[in-house]
Amino acid sequence: MFTSVLMIEKPLTPADVEFVTTLHGDDRVSFVVLMQPRGKQDVLLRAIDDVALGEFEDAVREGEEPGGAGAAVPAEEGLRRTLGALRAAGAEAVGQVVEDHPLDLLKTVVDETAADEVIVLTAPHFVEEFFHRDWASRARHKVGVPVLKLFSHAADDQPQDTGR
Repeated sequence: MFTSVLMIEKPLTPADVEFVTTLHGDDRVSFVVLMQPRGKQDVLLRAIDDVALGEFEDAVREGEEPGGAGAAVPAEEGLRRTLGALRAAGAEAVGQVVEDHPLDLLKTVVDETAADEVIVLTAPHFVEEFFHRDWASRARHKVGVPVLKLFSHAADDQPQDTGR
């Protein structure tokens, strides 16, 4: 069985589920999902990313995103929906909400599960990506397995592979 650690910041769309569950053809896949609550990310960086994408209304609403303990409830619900969708697609799936130090947890999970790869599925983060401070760039130096970075999309879009 192929084991992927999947780092996400929002629930997977049906298109995302189909894409990650078919990446390895007919091989059986097991996912360990790490959900990072959006409220723990830098509000300013998210707003800059929204402006860069032309999503001005989203940029204005970034300050409304729940933080701290308030971010945990939406993250737990999103994780539950994501795990259910992965299982419904035929994959094994377990997961947890990341409370602190996502890359340290990622390294531990990769080591403990003998994962074959890490998939980072997020919205574009232009500022962090430019400075190589995004999860995928930082994980490549930490985990010792291939790291695939994909951008999540709405249900009618297909995720795009941005390379390893």
